[in-house]
Amino acid sequence: MNWLITGGCGFIGTSLIKALISENNHNIRVLDNLTTGTRKDLLEACKYAEVGVDDIGEFNGVELIVGDILDEELAIKVAKNADVIIHLAANTGVGPSVENPRADCMANVIGTFNYLEAARINNVPRFVFASSGAPAGEVEPPIHEELPPHPVSPYGASKLAGEGYCSAYYKTFNIQTVMLRFGNVYGPGSLHKSSIVAKFIRQALNKETLEIYGDGAQTRDFIYIDDLISALRLAVTTDDIGGEAFQIASNQETTVGEITDKMVKILNKNSVNDINVINGETRLGDVKRNYSDTSKAKNRLGWQPKMSQDEGLKKTVEYFVK
Repeated sequence: MNWLITGGCGFIGTSLIKALISENNHNIRVLDNLTTGTRKDLLEACKYAEVGVDDIGEFNGVELIVGDILDEELAIKVAKNADVIIHLAANTGVGPSVENPRADCMANVIGTFNYLEAARINNVPRFVFASSGAPAGEVEPPIHEELPPHPVSPYGASKLAGEGYCSAYYKTFNIQTVMLRFGNVYGPGSLHKSSIVAKFIRQALNKETLEIYGDGAQTRDFIYIDDLISALRLAVTTDDIGGEAFQIASNQETTVGEITDKMVKILNKNSVNDINVINGETRLGDVKRNYSDTSKAKNRLGWQPKMSQDEGLKKTVEYFVK
């Protein structure tokens, strides 16, 4: 297959690419603006050729095109002859969306629209959208796909808008859009990730203080990277799921305090000691409870997570320590 992966130099993108190139029968085109992921990150995943915007031709091996998802003409160019678009590029996280709601909207709404349009113009049959549990907002968990959305943060609102456009492009233009609502993704390869697992491990290794927002009783659903990649693959190959959204998470509710305690214990076993954890102010836009009902993904995609949280955290800490 010919894969176009936006944001492909990031944590999820490079993890997906590693899985694909092990099969030796895919061409992969990466579009990334290199604000988070880097050329080095991509090189650690695979050998690639960097292609200039004016030299984009047929899909051939693994290619990197440096560019922005807000460039609509570039979107049309890079999507030509693609079999699937995996749209990972985004403004990620609640914090940045609160600090700059306009930038969040542009990246997550207009950027997604640009690549749906590129799919329509180039007759790309399938489009997989990296969404989040954030569109659901402050609801009584577990979160499932039929809940009315009430986003709390600008990030949740922008991801909801992306889902809305995906639904419309399936209903109107018959593009097989699939929306995956990722839980809190962690695992080896998450060096630049700003979510709690990667951030706290990085801070502990740098002898920095770990600050929990609020009392730590807020809950999240943590999903290991390999399980997420498995769901992405199934979203591309499963029939009759156009226009559908799926919760991709562990179906396990964990408080921020609990996951922090687990990380500290594993870090201690890896000779990382004297870790200082404090509780700070509650962050604007954060929801109190968040975990997912993943039964639809199990029934329709044949997917369920396999990695235990304890083993996943152990592997992640070991990756950072090394």
